[in-house]
Amino acid sequence: MNQRPPLPPAVAMTRVAVRRALLGFEGRGSDATELPLALVALSGGADSLALAAAAAFVGSREGWRIGTVIVDHGLQPGSAEVAERAAAQATQLGLDPVTVVRVSVDAPELGPEAAAREARYSALEEQAAHSGASLILTAHTRDDQAEQVLLGIARGSGSRSLAGIPPQRGLILRPFLGVTRADTVAACEAQSLEPWLDPHNEDTAYARVRVRRRVLPVLEAELGPGVAAALARTAEQAREDAAAFDEMVDEQIEDIVEHAEAGIAVSTAALSANPAALRHRIIRRVAEAEFGSELSREHTLAIAALVTDWHGQGAIYVPGVRVTRSAGKLLFVRQVGSPRAT
Repeated sequence: MNQRPPLPPAVAMTRVAVRRALLGFEGRGSDATELPLALVALSGGADSLALAAAAAFVGSREGWRIGTVIVDHGLQPGSAEVAERAAAQATQLGLDPVTVVRVSVDAPELGPEAAAREARYSALEEQAAHSGASLILTAHTRDDQAEQVLLGIARGSGSRSLAGIPPQRGLILRPFLGVTRADTVAACEAQSLEPWLDPHNEDTAYARVRVRRRVLPVLEAELGPGVAAALARTAEQAREDAAAFDEMVDEQIEDIVEHAEAGIAVSTAALSANPAALRHRIIRRVAEAEFGSELSREHTLAIAALVTDWHGQGAIYVPGVRVTRSAGKLLFVRQVGSPRAT
């Protein structure tokens, strides 16, 4: 009796990760006459190619159709050929539909990485809407998570940034956050898949590449192996904390925030009774949800001082918002232009 050769560990790991992600997803849509569709965001690199292969294997066994979208950013010579090669590999893996989308990356105010990301996700979501897909699978790995946490620490942008890349946001599902980049490379090799090597991944003009090629290796060398895994665990814990705080903020806001004639009013007594972590989150949530303003730490503390260190000071001006204290309330009012002109 012939026995099957053992499954390479990296291939098993990628398949298990995809299976768990699909089994844990509940938003399959309402059309019971057709299997739900998941689209793999495929660049042709090792991470996304390993994801495509794992999804192709697992999908039919778990009641999913698996397709793919290849986004050609047009940023490098030969990008169209790279996209077509990725499409051919997807077809060989049995994915259907296979769609190549050419996008224009033209948002200099965002920077090259952010502009490309914005264009990519826009294209993915448009294709998901067009095809009726329930999910978009992206191949962010544990290494990507570690890099994201380090970048968040460098920016000093708080626990939400330390939470890193979320496993799911809307239609986007990331099965590989517990899988390493070395695992995806090994999975491709074991399945005779030839990934594309993106030259941008070696370009130290990008902060993420410098973290990958310089910062993490130094940390591993000086602190010992396992730094990337520890950073990924930190992200998981920070994400749990942030989710709990968000729930508390939602409950608080219903009770202490009210619409005023000129803007939004928040009870100073209620803000004062909360610990600083909740107070600051409520202030930031009001500014963002009602006025689209993302407050820095300095802005948040200046507004909070109207509650905790009140001695009759005047208005606080932050991007897009003027905040004053009157009759036991903080009043948030939309601010257009320079406060000196008002």
